[in-house]
Amino acid sequence: MAVAVITFIVVLAVIASERVHRTKIALLGAAIVVLFVGSSFDQEAAIEAVDFNTIGLLAGMMVLVYVTQQTGVYDYIAIRAGQLSRGEPLRVVLYLAGTTALLSAFLDNLTTILLVVPITFLLADALDVDPLPLVIIEVIASNIGGTATLIGDPPNIIIAGATDLSFNQFIVNLAPVVAVTLPVVIAGLYLFYRGRLQIEPKNRRLVMELDAAASIRDADELRRTVPVLVLTVLAFFAHQALHIEPATVALTGAAVVLLVTRLPLEQALSRIEWPTLFFFVALFVMVGALEATGAIDHVAEAVVDLTGGDRTAELLGILWIGGIGSAIVDNIPFTTAMIPVVRELQAGGGDDAHWWALSLGACFGGNATIIAAAANVAAAGLTERAGRPIGFVSFLRIGIPVTVVSMLIASAYVLLRYVVV
Repeated sequence: MAVAVITFIVVLAVIASERVHRTKIALLGAAIVVLFVGSSFDQEAAIEAVDFNTIGLLAGMMVLVYVTQQTGVYDYIAIRAGQLSRGEPLRVVLYLAGTTALLSAFLDNLTTILLVVPITFLLADALDVDPLPLVIIEVIASNIGGTATLIGDPPNIIIAGATDLSFNQFIVNLAPVVAVTLPVVIAGLYLFYRGRLQIEPKNRRLVMELDAAASIRDADELRRTVPVLVLTVLAFFAHQALHIEPATVALTGAAVVLLVTRLPLEQALSRIEWPTLFFFVALFVMVGALEATGAIDHVAEAVVDLTGGDRTAELLGILWIGGIGSAIVDNIPFTTAMIPVVRELQAGGGDDAHWWALSLGACFGGNATIIAAAANVAAAGLTERAGRPIGFVSFLRIGIPVTVVSMLIASAYVLLRYVVV
């Protein structure tokens, strides 16, 4: 147990420091626990600990999004959002944030950020405004919007992989609080940034002159591939009724899109984010070691002792522990570590409300710092390459208030929906 716990803590600390790529240190940690934990956790147990439903879902969506991205459809959506706003600051914020949140819900927030940030720089250049407020608003909108669905945010993908919760259940239980939280947060961010988002009338005309249709680079490819993506997303809604796992839906969609696309197979598969997938595999192995050695049982017992077995205290505890833990480290490894804890609490009489509390805490907590979520890290890298880096402290000044407000709304929602009713 000591080896498993110390290894996990050290890996999380190194990830938080950003001194070593998180996949490298996670894989090393996974190797250490397999080699030194003992007979209770050998290679076979490590393989069993990996949730291949999560891995398959991520891999399938990565292929689907990359292939459809080559058509230019996402560029078209972003430019049209800017034009529908007519260059008015409030509308620009609302359309970009709304588009980002919607795409995050039905693609995933990491992919969405990679798609929309370059276009945001294009629009900001045309409007002659500082792009960083728009990018920060998009990052926060992506984390909130991604909370609404099974595939929108990595913590939800992890939770879905560990449970039998369906795509529809995620929407029914999480979309309502997202619908309340998103406009409140975006309104506050606009009021904070409006002084930096003043747009001259002549610059508004430049946006209106952008040719959105020209962003469609291959209309034939679009007609072949985008319908596959749409059908795949629709299949997520029916996967439980069809008795098909989400990974099967995503991988089937990926197989079909690879069949109909003209892109070389090698090119499409080379764009899978293998470091991300191996990072997940390593995390599953380390958490599996914690579970096998009984460390998770001790954490669960501590939470039960702390809450006195009170359901309300458990739900709020999971919510806030998830939010604070995700803010300090990263919501992906923290959610992975919390899965067995919540499962143990459920064994004592819990219900699905515990999973929704964990999801809200982990996803909303991902807005606290620039390293708290994968989408944040991706945005930081893109802005740095563009010569306009987002500072850790400058993001923290926005992220902490946003997270506190979001968590308070989530707390009220959890109490009203799962305790009072």
